[in-house]
Amino acid sequence: MTTIRRFCCNDLLRFSPVNFDHLTETFNMSFYMTYLARWPDYFHVGEGPGNRIMGYIMGKVEGQGESWHGHVTAVTVAPEYRRQQLAKKLMNMLEEISDKMDKAYFVDLFVRASNMPAIKMYEKLGYIIYRRVLRYYSGEEDGLDMRKALSRDVEKKSIIPLKRPVTPDELEYD
Repeated sequence: MTTIRRFCCNDLLRFSPVNFDHLTETFNMSFYMTYLARWPDYFHVGEGPGNRIMGYIMGKVEGQGESWHGHVTAVTVAPEYRRQQLAKKLMNMLEEISDKMDKAYFVDLFVRASNMPAIKMYEKLGYIIYRRVLRYYSGEEDGLDMRKALSRDVEKKSIIPLKRPVTPDELEYD
């Protein structure tokens, strides 16, 4: 049985095995602590039998006006727990918080252009490729900015794809 709950400080000492996957972006401890302090509603963990961490999601809400959106900073599931719908459940939770609680227009995320299993999963969840970001990952691999419109974006303006790729310095950050 899987329990999804808010991430807590003690989890920082227990979630390293989930991050061993080569496609998972890892961050320093202060980065995780900042997310935990600023956006606790966007940081959840899936816990299995024996209190094993199966996966987690961390994100935030950012932007202004019609760019107000939820952002998935990281979602990852340990290899032995994949294909059990955990990532889908974590994504649905973040989308629900972005939509109902923070009244965001859309949710976005970045994914490596080579990570076809993740891209296909996001597409099944209703995400579209909004734009390609050249050399987004370590200045080497392109990233895809994927988006899903939420209920506030009635006209679905947030998911009209850009016609040209962008560079990381063209991205908007808050």
